Amino acid sequence: MNRHNIPLGKILGIQIGLDYSWFVIFALLTWMLAGSYYPDEFKNWSPLTYWLTGAATAIMLFVSVLLHELGHSVIALRYKIPVRSITLFLFGGVAELAAEPPSAIAELLVAIGGPIVSLGLAVFFYALQPAVSGVEPLLGLTKYLAYINTALVLFNLIPGYPLDGGRVFRAIVWAITGNMTRSTVIAANVGRLFALLFIFTGTFQMFTGNLGGGLWIALIGWFLDNAASVQIQQVTFRGLLTGYRVAQAMSTRYAIVPENRMLQQLVDEQVLGSGQRYFIVNRGEQILGMITLHQVKEVPRQKWATTSATEVMLPFEQLKCLDPDAELWSALQSMDRNGVNQMPVVRAQQIVGMLSREDAITFLRTLQEFGIPPSTTSDTQEASRE
Repeated sequence: MNRHNIPLGKILGIQIGLDYSWFVIFALLTWMLAGSYYPDEFKNWSPLTYWLTGAATAIMLFVSVLLHELGHSVIALRYKIPVRSITLFLFGGVAELAAEPPSAIAELLVAIGGPIVSLGLAVFFYALQPAVSGVEPLLGLTKYLAYINTALVLFNLIPGYPLDGGRVFRAIVWAITGNMTRSTVIAANVGRLFALLFIFTGTFQMFTGNLGGGLWIALIGWFLDNAASVQIQQVTFRGLLTGYRVAQAMSTRYAIVPENRMLQQLVDEQVLGSGQRYFIVNRGEQILGMITLHQVKEVPRQKWATTSATEVMLPFEQLKCLDPDAELWSALQSMDRNGVNQMPVVRAQQIVGMLSREDAITFLRTLQEFGIPPSTTSDTQEASRE
């Protein structure tokens, strides 16, 4: 979870988080439901009933969104795709997968998992209405949830990546072409077209009197456009790096500190003095572990003078390491899965280098500077994934 999230616990081992932006949409939705929707639908409620029902509906909407994302996640786990987290935020929710689906059919099933759950919820809330018809607040809540889950299905099936419909479209293109990279670019560009349509429609409505609704539609379009653009950049980055090895990008210059080095000296001389951000801790010729700035910052500053590197380091046996012959793109994915910015490169139990995200970016810039084309192994590997 990042620092902008409030952790809510785990479901099926997946960390659930609440982004701070959720409170904005919760307040706006509650206000809209209590001030407009429910008073129009039900005339004789008390003000308190309107507000309580509005707040309960807003919470249940995000429960529905959470179940939608769990629908994706359960199928992803079925295909052994790690699910790093599910986050509820301003525009709904997102399940963060730690890897791409292994095949087009896996992508298709993961994509439709969420809409199937939302459709099931819509049917459930619709069927529940006769049973609660004698209690108007419950009737109002079930009617709205049946409607909004249906709307969630229809919206998500728009064939523009990264919406669920866009992922279905990507799976179809992937199955036809056998190339996941190409299918992602096509689906993301279609997603950008839909995003621009949302922005245009929202802007038009803003200038024709529907300021609030138009602004919301335009914001959704802006969000979709950014998400699709990020996907295109990521695929481009992957295409440029696929086929290259860790040994070609890693740095063989890294800081080594003795086991008895105090953190205060480490910060003063090597962090502030030379900008180092990670250190190998040794005892003579023996590698003991690694320490990063994150671990240093977890120690209260007043204890830096009396805390040694070995007290906060991650032991060598627990380090996630890379093989120098591993594919560079796969190494970056491994960093992403483990939530780290650098990993040691090890051969025969000896550290031969360090690979950081900055090293990969520097390597990519060097390739572009010298006009070196992407490795020709990329398309072959893509075609063999199906």
